[in-house]
Amino acid sequence: MRYLVRRGIMLLLTLWSAITLNFLLPRLMPGNPAEVMLAKFKGKGNMSPQAIHAIKVMLGLNNESLWQQYLQYWHEIFHWNFGVSYTYFPFSVTHEIAQALPWTLVLIGVTTVMSFVIGTGLGIAAAWKRGSLLDSSVTSIFTFTSSFPYFWFALICIFLLGFETTVFPNSGGFAATMNPGFNMAFIGSAVYHSILPAFTILVSSLGGWQLQMRNNMIAALNEDYVVLARAKGLPERTLAILYAARNAILPNMTSFAMSLGFVVSGAILVELVFSYPGMGNLLYSAVSNEDFPLMQGIFLMIVVCVVLANFAADVINVFLDPRVRRGGGEA
Repeated sequence: MRYLVRRGIMLLLTLWSAITLNFLLPRLMPGNPAEVMLAKFKGKGNMSPQAIHAIKVMLGLNNESLWQQYLQYWHEIFHWNFGVSYTYFPFSVTHEIAQALPWTLVLIGVTTVMSFVIGTGLGIAAAWKRGSLLDSSVTSIFTFTSSFPYFWFALICIFLLGFETTVFPNSGGFAATMNPGFNMAFIGSAVYHSILPAFTILVSSLGGWQLQMRNNMIAALNEDYVVLARAKGLPERTLAILYAARNAILPNMTSFAMSLGFVVSGAILVELVFSYPGMGNLLYSAVSNEDFPLMQGIFLMIVVCVVLANFAADVINVFLDPRVRRGGGEA
């Protein structure tokens, strides 16, 4: 229990530090969001100071001190109010995130779970059959595919399956002729448009899970408790699953929990390549337009999810590994 209490305190300190940095970093960027908006208009030099001041007022910019802005930022966080987006004015940051988040949760969330399950299973099989044809072929293939950059493989898929053969659409989250709604036609279109980006992410990420699990499994198979269990005549499947794999999967579980935390950030490059309406695309738009409120809202969600996922991984490790409980109690 003391171990979890210590981790909880560290979680709160990490959240405070991350939220403070989240407040400061956008304000340290050069330029001004009002200037970025003005640059979009032709004849910027002809605009009067009154017009510039009107745009700043419209965007909610003021001359308050940095400390006052910091206190106001905490006040807005507790009230779940992240302000109005500069890029998508007059819509609020909460509205824009609510529009983009479901797309990313479905696309990145599902592919992350699938990648972990398939990659971990193949890693267990490859390690247990070490030196066999299965091990050499699977490991070689995934070593090769894990080196693919997401965006490069996405471009290849678009060229081959989107332009050359037109098997799948090459951009967007749904057909342009459809209106978003909870009906089978729209859901079918959304699933159809997500196949290619999901395939891109899945192929590029499988190798990491497979190689990590294989290495962990090989190390676990050489432990004394596995050798002793084999000498006692336990079935091979029991050795593989209940002894070696159960302990070898602990580092993978931690990495998986962290990956789930990063789901909300989206796959920025893949979403940009496919023009997918997810959080990655939204984050890119916010950074490009120096949209402070939108950047802070997205970064805050990422930080909270990653920290909570890290804490969840600690809780899982406490239940899966008794050594963690003993270590926490002795410290």
